[in-house]
Amino acid sequence: MAHISIFVGSVYGGAERLSEQVSDTLEQAGHQVSVFEQPTLDDIKNASHILIVTSTTGQGDIPDNLADLYHQLNSTFPMLTDKPFGIVAMGDRSYGDTFCGAGRSFDELLRDLQAKPVGNRLEIDACEDFEPWPVTEPWLQAWLGKLPS
Repeated sequence: MAHISIFVGSVYGGAERLSEQVSDTLEQAGHQVSVFEQPTLDDIKNASHILIVTSTTGQGDIPDNLADLYHQLNSTFPMLTDKPFGIVAMGDRSYGDTFCGAGRSFDELLRDLQAKPVGNRLEIDACEDFEPWPVTEPWLQAWLGKLPS
């Protein structure tokens, strides 16, 4: 089974609550899980499997607790060659082009760092899905099915 590192970006606690449900499901499936709410550059460099669970703030911004990690990755550009990753992005479609901007930014950056996307990014629209877990659970099961060990 895999050791999956979950990197959580949350402002009001929605992504944090979702990451707890994701973590519980992963552990029940036999995976080891580490959850990072104040991640460092070393945390992501040492991860074997990366899962980003993030909300989006302002105009497509990354929550403060993940912003430093994003900026460090972007400025130091450590290659994450072939590290499998997934993105669960939470947002509000009424914001237009900035919808799920934090998740989209991480997706693009991780691809630039040569990490390997596993499946498609999940984008959750708070206007349609007030509770994110019912949308996340089937995506997570599909993601796990594609995940290299």
